Amino acid sequence: MDPFEISEILESFEVIVDTREQATPKAQERYAAIGVPVRRATLSYGDYCASVRINGEDLYTKNPIKAPCVIERKMNLDELAGCLGRSRDRFKREFERAQAAGAKTYLLVEDGSWEGIIQHRYRSRFRPAAFLASLTAWCVRYDLSIIFCRSGTSGKLIREILYRDIKERLERGEYDEREGLDKTGSRRNESLAVEG
Repeated sequence: MDPFEISEILESFEVIVDTREQATPKAQERYAAIGVPVRRATLSYGDYCASVRINGEDLYTKNPIKAPCVIERKMNLDELAGCLGRSRDRFKREFERAQAAGAKTYLLVEDGSWEGIIQHRYRSRFRPAAFLASLTAWCVRYDLSIIFCRSGTSGKLIREILYRDIKERLERGEYDEREGLDKTGSRRNESLAVEG
């Protein structure tokens, strides 16, 4: 795909929100801050992914969606502590599904920080040393990138991360087959016409 085709495809960029993500007033503010169309669908893992239309077709047509890049969002350190503590098995299975699919996963934690973990600035009884060990182990185990931000910034970060990821994938040619290109970047039907 050439830069003009990529630019045209990116005009259809949208963010998909998992149906399990609660549609609270705060979530509605986040969706508005994303600044592009947002739609709900079932994701196999993660809370957010990106989609575009290629040749007039949605990138994802099957549910649950298994996207190559997802964002798992946590509203604070207490929610994350719960996921790494009492809900660990469920949380682990979600990351294992993403890993098995070869997906890049970002963990976006609102209103938290590494310092907040170390200094136990959360309500959970999860010990800071155990919290830190679990989180850093998951970074290594699941190739996880952790981003801490304020809740008011999360919508913009969700959009930016997912936009950059899908743009890079388009530029690397990961979706060329859907565009009707062969591995060399030539249109398949054009090469067949020349041979025939």
